[in-house]
Formats: sequence, C-alpha cells, structure tokens
Amino acid sequence: PRFYFLSNDELLEILAQTKNVQAVQPHMGKCFDGIRRLDFGDDPKSIDIHAMVSGEGERVGLGKNLKARGNVEKWLCDVEAAMIASLRRMAKAAFASYGEATRSEWVLHHPAQLVIAVSQVFWCAAVEERLRSSAQSQGLSTFLEHCVRDLADLTKLVRGQLTGLERRIVAALITIDVHARDIVDDLVKRGTKDVNEFEWQMQLRYAFENDDVVVRQVNARFVYAYEYLGAQSRLVVTPMTDRCYLTLTGALHLKLGGAPAGPA
Repeated sequence: PRFYFLSNDELLEILAQTKNVQAVQPHMGKCFDGIRRLDFGDDPKSIDIHAMVSGEGERVGLGKNLKARGNVEKWLCDVEAAMIASLRRMAKAAFASYGEATRSEWVLHHPAQLVIAVSQVFWCAAVEERLRSSAQSQGLSTFLEHCVRDLADLTKLVRGQLTGLERRIVAALITIDVHARDIVDDLVKRGTKDVNEFEWQMQLRYAFENDDVVVRQVNARFVYAYEYLGAQSRLVVTPMTDRCYLTLTGALHLKLGGAPAGPA
C-alpha cells in the first residue's frame, strides 16, 4: 500500500481507528491506484473482505478467507497480496477461455485490464506466427483484414445495449486495437519478414509464459505486475507515446527510472 501518499493527519486517523475497518475506506484511492473501496458485504461491522471496487464501479473478487483483522498496515498488505493472486488467476482463466466464445462475448466477462492484456497476448502471437510463416496466404496482409474485422465487430458491440462499465471496457479495447491495426499496416508497408527486425522488436509485445503475462520491448523483459488498474479509459497511442514506452522500458531494463511530462 502506498502510505507515502497519505498526509500525517490521514495516517493518524487510520492508525487511531484500528478496530473500525471502515475508517480506511475514504483513503483507499491513495493507498491503491485502482481501488476506490473494498466490499465488506452488507454488514457494516463485517471484517470479511469480499472484493475490490474501482472508481468506475468494476467489482473484482479477492478470493476467500481475506479478513481485515489486526494492524491496518498488516491487513492492507494482505489485500495487496490477494489482489495480485486474484488477477493472476483471472488472467489464466481469461487466457484459457479466449477461443471458447466469440471475442465480442469474451470481452464482457473479464476485468478491463485483463481484457486488454490477454487480447494483446493473442495479437502478438498471431503477428509472430505470420512473420515466421512462409505461406503468402497466411501473411500479414491477410491478418490486417482480420484486425479490421475484429474492430468492426467491436464497433458494432459498442453501439448496442451495454452498461456504462461495459462500454468503457470496449472503448478502451478499441483504442488499443486501432493501434494494433496500425502496427500491422506499418509492418506490411515496410515489408517486414522476420520477428527479429527492429520494426517488430520495437513494439510492446505481450506473451504468456509459465502461467504469467510477460511484456517485452527490444531487449527489455518484464513480468506483468498484476496491480489492479480498474476500468480506466485509454489515451490514443501516438508515435510519441510509442517513443515514451521505448525510452521508459529501456531505462527500467538498465535499472534506471523515468518521469514523462507534457502532452503525449
């Protein structure tokens, strides 16, 4: 938990009311970026934590036997561990169920951040499969048409009857999918034929390895951290954003840091 975002007064307020678990609720947004509040059920005196709820109203379960018991700094660390374990488990479930239904149905049954991450895993795998393929019929030009069809399906879905949260999830995925389509279009125009060419290596590439989501860019490799993000909207990805990602992943790979500022 990010206690360093709390003021001295807020920290004292939480620590002084250890017995009252509800006293932490107003400060959850500062302790965790994506969590607005914790779901303790209907009983106001309950110490059983059932789920985390984002600012957009997305509810994600935290498994069983998680209790707000003892020191507040201790059980908030337990919440963090449960958050990581739950999202990791749900990522595996989302990955396993991807091909079982149409993409338009699959999108509405998983947390927003995992919808985007797992979609990117399958998109990257498909691009690399076509780059390795010698058959022209399975090339990137054919896959570009597939990307355009996927986007058309999502556009049809977002115009239909959806809740506000579902519309947010689909809109965020459309933003990422538009960028993915543009990347494939660019690879086709540049005549990219190999997975080791820089035009592909410079992209943010997701994969599923040893039951974990892994992110690569050029030489950098990171294991997905499973920090809950909620159903946040996504900014349109521009060439400037791509260069920011490239710079930051390179810096983190070299154990450095970065602080992007200004318009993306």
